[in-house]
Amino acid sequence: MKSYCEVAVNTPFNNSILTYEVGEGIKDLVRGDLVMVPLGKRQTHGCLLKTALTAQQLDSTLNLEKIKAIDAPYDCQLHLPEEELQLLNWVANYYHYGLGQHIFDCLPKVLKRPRPLKFTQGQGREIDFELNQAQSDIVSQIQSVPQDQFSRWLIHGVTGSGKTAIYLNLVKEQIAAGKSALFLLPEINLTPQFISTFIAHIDAPIYSYNSAISNSDRYGLWKLLLEDDGPKVVIGVRSSIFLPIQKLGLIVVDEEHDSSFKQEDRCPYNARDVAIKKASLLKIPVVLGSATPSLESYKNFKLGQEGKFYFEMQKRIGTSVLPKIELIDLRQKEEGREEYYPFTKRSISKVKEALEKKEQVLVFINRLGFANFIQCRSCGHQFDCPNCTQTLKYYRAKGQISCQFCEYSQPFPEICPDCSNMSLLQKGYGTEKLQQVLIDNLPGAVIERFDRDEIKNLNSLEDRLNKFHSGEIDILVGTQMLSKGHNFRNVNTVLILGIDGQLNFPDFRSGERVYQLLTQVSGRSGRFGKESEVLIHTLNPDSKIFSYAKEQSFNGFYDEEMPLREACFCPPFSKLAMVYVTSRFQDKVIDTGNLLAQKMNQLREQHFPKIEVLGPRPAMIEKKVNKFTWSLMIRSEDTNQLHNSLRTIKENFKPHHSVSLKYDFDPYHIH
Repeated sequence: MKSYCEVAVNTPFNNSILTYEVGEGIKDLVRGDLVMVPLGKRQTHGCLLKTALTAQQLDSTLNLEKIKAIDAPYDCQLHLPEEELQLLNWVANYYHYGLGQHIFDCLPKVLKRPRPLKFTQGQGREIDFELNQAQSDIVSQIQSVPQDQFSRWLIHGVTGSGKTAIYLNLVKEQIAAGKSALFLLPEINLTPQFISTFIAHIDAPIYSYNSAISNSDRYGLWKLLLEDDGPKVVIGVRSSIFLPIQKLGLIVVDEEHDSSFKQEDRCPYNARDVAIKKASLLKIPVVLGSATPSLESYKNFKLGQEGKFYFEMQKRIGTSVLPKIELIDLRQKEEGREEYYPFTKRSISKVKEALEKKEQVLVFINRLGFANFIQCRSCGHQFDCPNCTQTLKYYRAKGQISCQFCEYSQPFPEICPDCSNMSLLQKGYGTEKLQQVLIDNLPGAVIERFDRDEIKNLNSLEDRLNKFHSGEIDILVGTQMLSKGHNFRNVNTVLILGIDGQLNFPDFRSGERVYQLLTQVSGRSGRFGKESEVLIHTLNPDSKIFSYAKEQSFNGFYDEEMPLREACFCPPFSKLAMVYVTSRFQDKVIDTGNLLAQKMNQLREQHFPKIEVLGPRPAMIEKKVNKFTWSLMIRSEDTNQLHNSLRTIKENFKPHHSVSLKYDFDPYHIH
C-alpha cells in the first residue's frame, strides 16, 4: 500500500506545504528530517511534517495519480527537533509567511567539510562586585519561580542601573543547574562587550551567533547544538532565537525595545515576541530588559497581567548619576556661526572643556555622509537617483554622490546639468561633515567615525572600540551604533544633532523613538561617577519630548503618549498589519492596490466587521531599485479577525504575475 507525507517545501508559493508519495529512500525518516523534493522541473529542499499517511487521510480534492514521489534525504546531518518545528510553524502562521521558506531561511548553509567550530571557554571567576538590594530582589524573585514553568519579566532600569549584573547572575544559576542560556542582543556591535563579561564569569563554553561569523561556524554551531546537551551560553542577534539549543533554561532579551529585533526582509518576525513564544513552548523564564521599554511591553507588563512581572530600577549603581541635559536652541542668531555649523560656539566650547580635562566626547547624528543632497544655486536642480525616488547623498571621502537604497553612484558633479551653473549647494549634514568641522576647529584632537561606512565588520568594530577605550581617540562621531548599551569610562560629554528630522517623521511611533534614542545616547555619559552633560541641538526646544528626556521621566512620557495612541487607535490599543504591493510597473501596483482594498472592504462588510482598511497609498519611498510599492494598512482590536482577513486574502486573491504582495504583521516601521 502506498504511503504519503506532508512536506514544508522551500518555495515562495502561498501554500508551501505539499503532499508527496513516500519512496524507499525515506521510509525510515521522521517529522523534522530534511529531504529533497521534486517541484516542477527542479529539485528543492523540504522538511517532513507528517509521515505514513494513507490515501484516506489526504485531502479528498487531491488527484492521487499526480502526486510525485520523493526518495532522497537532504544529506546535511541537520534535523529540526519538535519544539523548534512548533516554533517555526507558529512564526510562519503569525507573520503570514511560507513555513518551508522560513525553515530554510533559518537553517545554515550546509558545508561538506566545515572547519572546527570556534568558541570561547568561560573562566568562571567569582563575580567581583556585590549586587545592591534592588538587583538582589529581582534575581531572587526570578529564581523563586519553579523549574519548568513559563514566566516573563520586564526589567525597566535606567541606563547604568546594573541590568547586566542581574542577567549574569541568572545565567550563572542556569549553568550551575546543567542548563543553557540564550542571550539576545539587538546589534552585532554589542557582542564583544557582552562576550568579554560572560567569559570572565561563566564556567561554560560561550558561542557567538551573528552576521560576522563564517558559514562554517554557523553550520558547526547548529550541528553541535543538535548533538550536545551540555550547559553553554549563546550570545547572538535576532536570528539566534531559532537555534536548537538543548536543555535551554533561560532567554534574556536586552534592549527589548530596539527596532533591530524586527526583521524587515523575508519573514518579518520580531525576535522579542518570538522569544516569549519560545519560552512559553519550553516552559522556561524569559527576561526582557530596557531603559526605555516599548509602549506595548510597558503597558502589558505594568498592568500586572497574570504571568507577567515588572521591575523598575530608577537609580544608577554606585556613585554614578544621570547626566544633565541642556537644549541648544538653534533658532538663536549667532555671529560667525558658519565657522562651526552645524555646531554652535556653546557646543564647541563644551567639547574643548572636556578635552582639556582629558575626557572623551561622543557626537551623535543619525545620518551618514557629508551632505544630504546637492542643489544648484541658480535653477534649483537636485541630483536624484534614476532607480529610486530619492535624492543622492554626498560622500566627500569617496568624492561621489550615491543612493542609500541602490548601488547607483556618480562622481561629484562640477556643474549643473540643466543650466551649467558651477555653484552647487551642499544641503544638510551627516557624520562625515561633523567629523570635518570638528577637525577644522579642534586641531590636535583625534576624531574618528563610528558608522557603517567606517565599520565594515566585527574586526574593525572591535578595533575602533578598543582604541576609544584606551584613549587613542578623543572624539567619536557616530550613528545609532553609539546608542547601544556601550560602557565608556571616560565619556562625560555627549552632543546630539539632527534629532528634529526624526521627531517630525510621519509615523505614530516617532515620538517614542526619539525619546528612546535621546535616553539611550544620553546614557553613554557619566557611567563612572563623574558629573556629565548632554547637549541636544534643536529648532524645537519647546517639544515636550525634550522635557521628559531632561527629567528622565519615562512615566511622564508614557502618560502623555498613551492617550494620543488611544485616540488615534494605534498600538498598543490595536493591532496593525501592512500589505505591500510591489511591481516594476506603477500602473499595475496602483490597480492591484485599489482592487485589494476593495476586496478587503468587502470582507469587512461580510465577515470581519472589526477590521479597518486604510489606503492604498504610495510607500514612503515609492520607487526603490526600479520597483514601485504601494501599501494598505489593516488594523483591528480583534487579533483573530485581523489574522483571518489576511489569511482569506492570501488564499483567494491572486495578483498579476508581475505583482508581488508582502504581509507585515505588527510592523515596526510604516514604509
